[in-house]
Amino acid sequence: MENKQQATPRKKFKMPSAYTILFLIIILVAILTWIIPAGQYSTDKAGNIIAHTYKAVASNPQGIWDVFTAPIYGMIGNDHTEGAISISLFILVIGGFLGVVNQTKALDDGISSVVSKYKGKEKILIPLLMILFALGGSTYGMAEETIAFYPLLIPVMIGVGFDKMVAVAIVLVGSQVGCLASTVNPFATGVASQTLNISPGDGILSRIVLLIITVAISIFYVYHYASKIEKDPAQSIVFDQREDDLKRFALDHKDQSGAKMSGRQKAVLWLFGLTFLLMIIGLIPWDQINAKWTFFASFTKWLQGIPVLGDLIGSNLVPFGSWYFTEITTLFFLMSVIIMFVFKMKESTFVDSFLNGMGEFLGVAIIVAVARGIQVIMNDGNITATVLHWGEMGLSNLGSVVFIILAYIFYIPMSFLIPSTSGLAAATMGIIGPMGKFAGVDPSLVVTAYQSASGWVNLITPTSGVVMGALAIANVNITVWWKFMFKLMIYLFLTTAIFLGVMALL
Repeated sequence: MENKQQATPRKKFKMPSAYTILFLIIILVAILTWIIPAGQYSTDKAGNIIAHTYKAVASNPQGIWDVFTAPIYGMIGNDHTEGAISISLFILVIGGFLGVVNQTKALDDGISSVVSKYKGKEKILIPLLMILFALGGSTYGMAEETIAFYPLLIPVMIGVGFDKMVAVAIVLVGSQVGCLASTVNPFATGVASQTLNISPGDGILSRIVLLIITVAISIFYVYHYASKIEKDPAQSIVFDQREDDLKRFALDHKDQSGAKMSGRQKAVLWLFGLTFLLMIIGLIPWDQINAKWTFFASFTKWLQGIPVLGDLIGSNLVPFGSWYFTEITTLFFLMSVIIMFVFKMKESTFVDSFLNGMGEFLGVAIIVAVARGIQVIMNDGNITATVLHWGEMGLSNLGSVVFIILAYIFYIPMSFLIPSTSGLAAATMGIIGPMGKFAGVDPSLVVTAYQSASGWVNLITPTSGVVMGALAIANVNITVWWKFMFKLMIYLFLTTAIFLGVMALL
């Protein structure tokens, strides 16, 4: 009898998780502490590095135990590195806040009611919804939450003569361009700012300008494509799938007119918007913009001076303009409780929703600590200053414009390597930020360059669950999506690069 050897199927290569990538980088950096000369910079009273003060010191190579304690110290901090506990706790609390809001279904029904309201005028939905999704991306990193809206919008857009690419673009481009121009997004702006010991409000006004510009370009791009499809359906990039799409989506489409919001849900939406508005107001350094703008500090002092009422509100109240992670974490916790009472949610439901929401963001909170572990190894191994010194020498002949554009370009491949925006910020910002100072670039602009590159990549990367999930729902191949996005990606890249260059000159 002839023995036939069965061919064993080849295992496809699977990209390791962000945790594994970051831990491998920790190991690599630990090895480098045995090779790279140790050094230190002098610092001022605020802890800022003073240029041209580098000196060699005794080496302190990091071993196996140091590698495994790095993520621990990355969370709680040690003598050389500030821990990520404040940002990790904020991420968990904002997860709990979103869990409570999602329990009310106010966001889902709110979008549904907007779609229902503009039935017959769906073209108006393109700018309206893209702005809403962009605001979500810019303020709280709206991403995975968008998955629920594709099954709703795809049938609507196909039914009125557009195609599924318009629906996908409204949600995906809208939300991710918002992330590109994050104003106070805790997972991008927040983590990066905390790593550099600056407020997330630093640079917020310039980022608002960038948000307006990039969202306007994106809306025009999608609206122009939709107009072409409306005039001639054959212009659709997925025209060959049109008949299948009509069967797949249009026939399954249910009338959304029944998605009416209750009074409590509307109140929750107002509170949701108010929360982010208060956070933005609290983070903007008003007295730095204008020395005379001390109204919030004066009001807080007056309020706390009122007998009984001042003590009842709290003696540790911090005025708007001076907020940091403790204050905004407290805000989201407080607003979660207020939403519970307004919505008349049961205590058990509130606790479950809050904890489930925290659970969904636990991975993000932990990855920040793991990424901060890289900085722990570099600082404990005394090689951070050496790397900065090399950067200082290399940047001596580079202007601020060249540096910020190079930083933007640097973060594009890094965003592919480390898909987690928070992990990427925690892993790299401690080096790139101080390098920017040597080139005369404000740390807040380095944050903008990082998050712009990360947001740009997250529009098309196959490593993003949001991108691949959206395309799977729409039954669109990623190469078709790349073809659709090609021109827009160029427009966004050039616009952001020019914007960063101009801001570096100001």
